[in-house]
Amino acid sequence: MKQVSLKIKNVSKVFKDFKGNEVRAVDNISFDIRPGEFVTLLGPSGCGKTTTLRMIAGFEKPTDGMILINDVNVVDIPPWKRDTAMVFQSYGLFPHMNVAENIAYGLKMRKVPKEEIEKRVNAILKVVGLEGFGERPPSSLSGGQQQRVALARALVVEPSVLLFDEPLSNLDVLLREQMRVEIKSIQKEVGITAIYVTHDRTEALTLSDKIVLMKSGKIEQIGSPDEIYEKPVSKFAAEFMGKINFFPIEIVEILSDKTVVRLNGVVYEIPTHPTSKSEKYVLGCRPEGLKLSTKGAVKGVIKTIVYLGNLSEYYIDTQYGEIMVKVLPPFDKNFVEGKEVYIEVMPEIAKIIADD
Repeated sequence: MKQVSLKIKNVSKVFKDFKGNEVRAVDNISFDIRPGEFVTLLGPSGCGKTTTLRMIAGFEKPTDGMILINDVNVVDIPPWKRDTAMVFQSYGLFPHMNVAENIAYGLKMRKVPKEEIEKRVNAILKVVGLEGFGERPPSSLSGGQQQRVALARALVVEPSVLLFDEPLSNLDVLLREQMRVEIKSIQKEVGITAIYVTHDRTEALTLSDKIVLMKSGKIEQIGSPDEIYEKPVSKFAAEFMGKINFFPIEIVEILSDKTVVRLNGVVYEIPTHPTSKSEKYVLGCRPEGLKLSTKGAVKGVIKTIVYLGNLSEYYIDTQYGEIMVKVLPPFDKNFVEGKEVYIEVMPEIAKIIADD
């Protein structure tokens, strides 16, 4: 497979609504994708991620900006000449063709010789774990197997860039988990540059080398999965990437290697600095960044305990609303529902975030 770079430069897309008013679906975004990198466009519905993917594919034309594949601007090049391939949410398999014929369809359209088609189809069936399934009709396959056929059909034409439009949303939970691992494995094996659209943060964290988090047509944050999760630049980024608790704090002092903050009279030394300037700040704490104690900064009452085997979730009523704390075994039997308890912050994994 070819490995190519992709650059999105100052790209915008403006639509007109039914009243003729302009709507900026994508608003002046820029990001780079390295050859062979797996990048996910992540965000809520209406954030512009699918429109961005459609512009890369050529199904929509940007109002402004450039889309460069290997430094060639493809904005005016039609979809079928862009050397990209799309894996859609619906599998889109032809029911009157068997698996091999479905996979071979794009090669036939490209006038590839019959012997070469057979060789490439057999090779890609092996890559996606469907060796021996070539003669079967799509209707005889499970949802996960059909999605692998759709992936094979996209890969077999050896595109420069592979595009995924929420391909796992129609699968059940267990199958989605399995397919995430398979897609990641196959993408790394063939080494293709890939762009994946989803609103599911777990998919983004599992699959991505890099995440582009979008909000209202703009890019909120770009980074590796661990950077986005552990170092959110805003309350939106922090909340979208998973459960998080916020506590209003006072900044006491900002030093070269840490920030001293005060929460309910308790002073903490946080080994990072605020993500941006603001008049007010909060301390962002993931549930695993808190612990139950007989003393601490936040007092509450245990409302509910949810046992999950490898951990328990404690839901605690406090002056800041309901706070969730994840606790690993062994579990302290003194902390029961209805019990008064304190919540202690682990400063080494807490984040100071502007209260926007």
